[in-house]
Amino acid sequence: MDSPPAQQWLAALHGNGYRLTGARSAVVETVAGTRRALTPHDVYEAARARYPALGLVTVYRTLEKLEQLGLIQRVHGQGGCQAFISSGIGHQHLLLCQNCGRAAYFEGDDLDPLMASIAGKTGYNVREHWLQLFGLCSDCQQAN
Repeated sequence: MDSPPAQQWLAALHGNGYRLTGARSAVVETVAGTRRALTPHDVYEAARARYPALGLVTVYRTLEKLEQLGLIQRVHGQGGCQAFISSGIGHQHLLLCQNCGRAAYFEGDDLDPLMASIAGKTGYNVREHWLQLFGLCSDCQQAN
């Protein structure tokens, strides 16, 4: 059974001209149903349990379209932007566990003074920012 976010994402894909195939549905359900950052390969392996004929190209194309629609976001890691997670609601930032990949969102930061300082020093007109913090979740801290 699809989760409510998966149903909304599938409707958004359909509304933007994408056919709702079993393969796309498996990718959407996999990403929408987790709180962890998943690499395309993670999505591929997990979604194949739902749809064994899934191709890796479909995973990449579906992730790309979900990102374009603002439904998922890239997660930065040591190897670059290799993983994805559901986008937060409104202006939120991301906490990522470097051990298990669990993600949590937080809000309430006040970066306006920092952005104003950077703008003053560089001459840039800073329009937006994106913040990700990395560490260990409480479960991984207890395990170590």
